[in-house]
Amino acid sequence: MFGTAVTNHKITHMKEETINMITDLLIGQDAFVQLKEEWDTLASQGMTDTPFQTLAYQKAWWTHLHPPNSELYTITVRDTDNTLLAIGAFYIYEGTLYFNGCVEETDYLDLICKQADAERCWTAVFDCLTSDQFPDWQHISLCNVPEKSPTRTILPQLAAQKGFTTTESIHEVCPVITLPATFDDYLQAIDSKQRREIQRKLRRAAGAEAELIIVQPDDDLTDAVDTFLDLLQKSTFEKRDWLNDGRRAVFHDTAQAAMADGTLQLMFMAVNGRKAAALFNFHYKNRIWVYNSGLDPEAFGALSLGVVLTAKAIETAIQLGCHEFDFLRGNETYKYRFGAVDTNIYKIEIGR
Repeated sequence: MFGTAVTNHKITHMKEETINMITDLLIGQDAFVQLKEEWDTLASQGMTDTPFQTLAYQKAWWTHLHPPNSELYTITVRDTDNTLLAIGAFYIYEGTLYFNGCVEETDYLDLICKQADAERCWTAVFDCLTSDQFPDWQHISLCNVPEKSPTRTILPQLAAQKGFTTTESIHEVCPVITLPATFDDYLQAIDSKQRREIQRKLRRAAGAEAELIIVQPDDDLTDAVDTFLDLLQKSTFEKRDWLNDGRRAVFHDTAQAAMADGTLQLMFMAVNGRKAAALFNFHYKNRIWVYNSGLDPEAFGALSLGVVLTAKAIETAIQLGCHEFDFLRGNETYKYRFGAVDTNIYKIEIGR
């Protein structure tokens, strides 16, 4: 039996006795408030557990980057004892349903639920999405689904049961380095030419007294993020044009939340006090996630500080005991010079 959907603090209860779960539809950004105490606990156990499933990131993206005239629809699935089993945050834009966060700024997206619950939770969520009480859509486009996600198998089956068509395509690649126990072991594992280049550039930077700076909790984080964004814009014309006010705000909001959670790794290389290269990373679940980078090409160009900073970031990751170094989306050549190997992220499209 279905209720009537209303916005803000009220919820639509969609009870499916056959699967012994309760599906609720929350309309509007108040979902972030209503689920505040439960969201990150579930996300940290999720089948796709990345910095992009956290409440802070999801809220920041919606607040600053959601398309005009779109609405947020958050579907929750609970057990009969009220235990939260799944969160699916979506929006509809021009007749197409997307994950909240899709597409440009967010590297991994998925239904938030435990892997063991994926099939029954997706079943409940898809029933909600296709019910008469859910706003009309003509097409589903779910971007950036990781290659190991059960979603890739489950969703096409559910769609077929309802007579819908499904297509899947590789959307982009996320090159990843599997990290060994020591930095020396890492250097020995990569191509010998690249190893020598990295070692040479590290020595040259050391000779110029280039300094690695990692922003700490007591530092002025707002100023540090502004410095990073200035370097990001100087990197390329494309990044200069890409960095609008909304994306600036996402960087600031996400940095503040990640610093509070102990997962921000904002790094700079500086010479004589001048910061010339930067990495905006997350240190989350024994993995480094390289969200974006910045470089002033006119500052100390002979020192190759972008390469030096990446090498230092890999060395730091190993020292922290991280198992992987994820460059996130994009097949830029430099990532492979550091020994990264592609993993795929997928787009799943469903048509009525």
